[in-house]
Amino acid sequence: MSCPYDKPIVDITQYVFHYHIDSEKAWSAARVALLDAMGCAIETLSTSEECKKLLGPAVPGTEVPNGFRLPGTNFSLDPVKGAFDMGTLIRYLDHNDALGGAEWGHPSDNLGAILAVADWLCRASAAGRYNHTGPPLTMHTLLTALIKAYEIQGCYQIRNAFNAFGIDHVILVKLASAAVVAWLLGLTEEQTLATLSHVWMDGHPNRVYRTGANTIPRKGWAAGDACMRAVHLALLVRAGQPGAPKPLSSLPFGFYARTFGANGFEMPRPFGVWTIQNVLFKVMPVEGHGIAAVEAALVQLGKLRVRGLGPECIARVEVRTTQAADSIINKRGPLYNAADRDHCIQYVIALAFLKGSAPEARDYRDESYWARSEELASLREMIFIHADEHLTRDYLDLEKKSIGSALTVYLQDGSVLPEVLVEYPAGHVRNPATARAVQEKFTKNMQLMFNEKEISKILQDVEKDDLLIMNFVELFARQSSPSPRL
Repeated sequence: MSCPYDKPIVDITQYVFHYHIDSEKAWSAARVALLDAMGCAIETLSTSEECKKLLGPAVPGTEVPNGFRLPGTNFSLDPVKGAFDMGTLIRYLDHNDALGGAEWGHPSDNLGAILAVADWLCRASAAGRYNHTGPPLTMHTLLTALIKAYEIQGCYQIRNAFNAFGIDHVILVKLASAAVVAWLLGLTEEQTLATLSHVWMDGHPNRVYRTGANTIPRKGWAAGDACMRAVHLALLVRAGQPGAPKPLSSLPFGFYARTFGANGFEMPRPFGVWTIQNVLFKVMPVEGHGIAAVEAALVQLGKLRVRGLGPECIARVEVRTTQAADSIINKRGPLYNAADRDHCIQYVIALAFLKGSAPEARDYRDESYWARSEELASLREMIFIHADEHLTRDYLDLEKKSIGSALTVYLQDGSVLPEVLVEYPAGHVRNPATARAVQEKFTKNMQLMFNEKEISKILQDVEKDDLLIMNFVELFARQSSPSPRL
């Protein structure tokens, strides 16, 4: 190298190529994360007509020999479009795993790029159409890429608020996916440095599509877009494109100077396996900062029913929660679409009170009973959100990683239901109900398209480190596909 690359680029490359994973807990958590993400993809494919319109080759009828077999379909896709489709299926319903910090994000988004590239490489190599020079295309390699992508995204999220600059968190999906995809492709360390430099030189998504009245379905395919771009950049470098060594620190046009500030990134720890062991599994399709509030609302509803009362007796609900929840999902006024509703903490709390159970993806749709409910709209106006310093501090504490919310309910007769605080809802690593809840979620999602024998086979084969990636993906194949409508 005539000029050394920026240190953050070097650090990621060193981690991807040289860090040895020897934690059994990390391997076990990775298998759970993989299955959870696959279940989310099947759930989306089975329930979202809106999302299905985005899937398949851009030009209908295009066939890709030995392409990525998109789960739940018979589509065979090139790895770029495959990464978009898979990333979108995992993310679209806001039901995949999540991690909080100065930035909020969803590490399993990266599986869109990882699975599409690994399956394509495996099939093309087996057919003799490609001379693969990268790591063995087995389950062990797939899980290695997953763990390392989780860790790259997770470490950046903890202390670096890209949202403060209007940048969407999927910039980190593009970064983490590009790093592990370069490794999967068999690129050299020098080429991986180049790939990561292109990530930082790229245009970055503006998070306006997650904000206020501008909240639209793009937030559901933004991760797929990031996966697609990561794969494309890695392939461009494979084709011979060089990198630029100082895309972060260069003056006057580097990322720090133009966007993030001279101090650069703050990293909470060296890269390891922390993220995969601390991710939040979302057992309900609710924006992560609102899950604890929904659980607390259901507890308060139980207390109301003990008194022989219902939510119609509520005069006001006061909610203490994190600063992140207050800034991201505290919404007043009209809600214009499903994406808008699932990012409104007042909507999900009111829905829980009125429905008597956790929200489901269909409850956000325009045609749903709840989206049109005047009773829900009225109750929304009685719910008041307050950012709490203590809950915010515990949310940012790496030893706690609480996502707490507390609800106090004031009744029309002047009485009060004392505050209910939920710090670690189901899905959090500290909640003892998490393992069972995640397993039940996977089974429920898979039953939308697969029988018990097929599900059992998937659960058995995910434990086989030497299983070829294409054989794992084949377990999710179906003979029919939604018609592409682009």
